[in-house]
Amino acid sequence: MLRCLRAEKRSGQVNFVACQLFALLAAFWFRIYLSPGKTSPDVRHAFATIFGIYFVIFCFGWYSVHLFVLVLMCYGIMVTASVSNIHRYSFFVAMGYLTICHISRIYIFHYGILTTDFSGPLMIVTQKIIALAFQVHDGLGRRAEDLSVEQHRLAVKVKPSFLEYLSYLLNFMSVIAGPCNNFKDYVDFIEGRHIHMKLLEVNWKQKGFHSLPEPSPMGAVIHKLCMTLVSLLLFLTLTTTFPVTCLVDDWFVHKANFLTRLCYLYVVMQASKPKYYFAWTLADAVNNAAGFGFSGVDKNGNFSWDLLSNLNIWKIETATSFKMYLENWNIQTATWLKRVCYERVPWYPTMLTFILSALWHGVYPGYYFTFLTGTLVTIAARTMRNNYRHYFLSSKALKLVYDVVTWAVTQLAVSYTVAPFVMLAVEPTISLYKSMYFYLHIISLLIILFLPIKPQAHIQKQPQTLNSVNEKKKD
Repeated sequence: MLRCLRAEKRSGQVNFVACQLFALLAAFWFRIYLSPGKTSPDVRHAFATIFGIYFVIFCFGWYSVHLFVLVLMCYGIMVTASVSNIHRYSFFVAMGYLTICHISRIYIFHYGILTTDFSGPLMIVTQKIIALAFQVHDGLGRRAEDLSVEQHRLAVKVKPSFLEYLSYLLNFMSVIAGPCNNFKDYVDFIEGRHIHMKLLEVNWKQKGFHSLPEPSPMGAVIHKLCMTLVSLLLFLTLTTTFPVTCLVDDWFVHKANFLTRLCYLYVVMQASKPKYYFAWTLADAVNNAAGFGFSGVDKNGNFSWDLLSNLNIWKIETATSFKMYLENWNIQTATWLKRVCYERVPWYPTMLTFILSALWHGVYPGYYFTFLTGTLVTIAARTMRNNYRHYFLSSKALKLVYDVVTWAVTQLAVSYTVAPFVMLAVEPTISLYKSMYFYLHIISLLIILFLPIKPQAHIQKQPQTLNSVNEKKKD
């Protein structure tokens, strides 16, 4: 049984990589032969959808029916529901269907073995359905002056057609591995305005240009493909050498001293990252190859293609705070959580956002251990930072010491927090935390209980509305 499941897992991984490589080739073809100047938006929408459906069926077989059922149900909501409730109905139907599928996976697949299966694309589609529903609600069901600046920018004021809806949710560039993107950005890309609108934000005459330049994604694609190759090599060496099962070995649990356990846990968690680096960077490269993902010009005057990037590896590995780490890991999902939950809920935004993130990821107990621990650690880290960081800003030497110490603490804290996420089950998670004496839970609770928590944290999270911006302009 276990051998068959491992073979199925390998087969799923091979299908995933094959689909993404085919998608990369299709993306180049799409950008060259179906460019907006040569082809109508409807044709581009149609081909993007057809390719996406084909890749999903090839990769996941009859399980792909789940995606199509969810898309059709939510388009029915998009067409029939009132704009005042469209976001609520879409949220509960999409998250409910996803959760049912997550629960079924525990019985279909062996508990504790996470295979590459249809739930990955279903999670991406769920994000897009909910994001679009909120953006339609913002555009048609709310007053412009009540929206934040970002909500106003992303608001959709005309419900999408059936073809646009299918293309946005099932296009071949993102249906397999994401990332989640905004409907308006996607439509601008399909209709040929995506790059042009970003270029108009720069004064090119001042830079000596007489016309708008034409940025090419090739440099970004090649760079990201090199990163995927390095990630693949690390996966084949580091990940196989330090599997997560090491954390439940008798030597680790009963014989290694506490310091050894800390260091070994860090190494094992580092070894679990390359597969995510590989999948997300390759997905980013696929979108760029199709001409999607241009984010404008950076401060050095270089063209940037990171609009859809899901991670910043350098900032992850050098993060000096839990917040900085989370902001650069699975960036598009973090952005989605912020836009549909954190900025909108009136109470306990951090806790509710972590809970939504856990529900979206699945029903394995390890996810809930990670996200509940993450809530605790985030609050404790914010409290420590607010109370002590300002003491280390008086000189470069003190700031360097602060950065080194907070880097080490952040990396160890992240390793401790995310271990259940990759272990999945209750028993190994409890075994690991017992062997670590629940040290981070205890320290975090002591910090929260005995240090003052700055009251302005919740106020600062409230987005600035257009009404408040206009009032400041009048002042």
